[in-house]
Amino acid sequence: GGWLLLQNCHLGLEFLSELMDTIATTESMSESFRTWITTEAHPEFPINLLQSSIKFTNEPPQGMKAGLKRTYSAVTQDHLEVSNMPQWKPLLYAVAFLHTTVQERRKFGPLGWNIPYEFNQADFAASVQFVQNHLDDMDIKRGVNWSCVRYMLGEVQYGGRVTDDLDKALLNTYARVWFGEHMFSEKFCFYKDYVIPKGKTVEDYLQYIEQLPVIDTPEVFGLHPNADITYQTNLANETLSTIVSIQPKDSSTGGGETREAVVQRLADEMLEKLPPDYNPHEVKAQLQKMGAIQPINIFLRQEIDRMQHVISRVRTTLTDLKLAIDGTIIMSEELQDALDNMYDARIPKLWFRISWESATLGFWFTELLERNQQFSSWLQDGRPNQFWMTGFFNPQGFLTAMRQETTRMNLAKGWALDSVVLHNEVTKMMKEDVVGPPPADIGGVYIYGLFLEGAGWDRRNSKLVESAPKV
Repeated sequence: GGWLLLQNCHLGLEFLSELMDTIATTESMSESFRTWITTEAHPEFPINLLQSSIKFTNEPPQGMKAGLKRTYSAVTQDHLEVSNMPQWKPLLYAVAFLHTTVQERRKFGPLGWNIPYEFNQADFAASVQFVQNHLDDMDIKRGVNWSCVRYMLGEVQYGGRVTDDLDKALLNTYARVWFGEHMFSEKFCFYKDYVIPKGKTVEDYLQYIEQLPVIDTPEVFGLHPNADITYQTNLANETLSTIVSIQPKDSSTGGGETREAVVQRLADEMLEKLPPDYNPHEVKAQLQKMGAIQPINIFLRQEIDRMQHVISRVRTTLTDLKLAIDGTIIMSEELQDALDNMYDARIPKLWFRISWESATLGFWFTELLERNQQFSSWLQDGRPNQFWMTGFFNPQGFLTAMRQETTRMNLAKGWALDSVVLHNEVTKMMKEDVVGPPPADIGGVYIYGLFLEGAGWDRRNSKLVESAPKV
């Protein structure tokens, strides 16, 4: 009649099948017996065990109101009165606000954090303990050592998880703007209407938190309002993708073409348009003419090798898929994935792993043709006057090759690779206006294909502008 708790079962998947057999074959079992299993999501988790279980998910609260409510629900009155310093309660609330902010920014993806960090309750508890210790040891005449507080929060307690320089700068900015003597003034607010409440009991704080908006504007977290558009779009896409993925995968589509017929026709069309394989001997010969040891040509060779890998994989998958649909060969798991994804206009996993991101299969295949066109024309007609840089597999490698080439051209002037830095200039020319490479005295290359997120470009004045007016 007891309860059995098995934790982190994603680390012992082989045992779960044995567990399922034990539970299913046991003849007599107490009605009050329960087996609890904790696990992370795992593709190889036994599906029969999952289907026969009641699922319980502990999701983090959404929004500033829910996050603060959860935090203060765990705060006791004794904890609130653990220090008699007047700075204690405002600092506790400010740390709770910071804790909720760093967690909420994760949902905005790279707009929130360049790297998604697992900030958790332990970070909050350690920060609160530090603030408490600091106030206990504080010299009343000197007051709070704000440099120390900011450093501990921005560099140690929360910053200790952060590995990206820009993310570290963001955390330190929060610490600098929110933590200081100014936080005790009447005018202080994290964002308009988001202030530090004055309360004596936990209930006072919970009552204030209760009247906060359920849905926060991204500006509360220091983001542009447009960030919410990106978040909502990604959330809708993820939801729709999940709905599509659980649709029945039967052969019939209700009187029309079968799934197999639709995919077979699509495979025929793609095979017809797919570029021919690169001839390694011709590639080598053309590169020899252009100068095989030049950095930019070495880069081209690497890009062509990767493109050939994609073309070969696509051709093999489509050919095998047609044979599997005809019943000539067995439909493998990878071919089934290709069939399902192609029918839903999505990129098969087999292709996606070796290529690039794209919204739909149609856009992806069009980009394959355009990327290949850039490489093949470069190989046949020589170095182009301008480069579609976002059409490369490794754009960083292209920039490095260009730096190496520029350094070699200026060896007589004593240039060294380590001292050469990239300089970017946005021209007023359109793509069609470029008829030759940049002037020899300037050097470098013309590129196109870059895009801006969260900003626009004013061509007349050559400067960044807001992509949408603030309301």
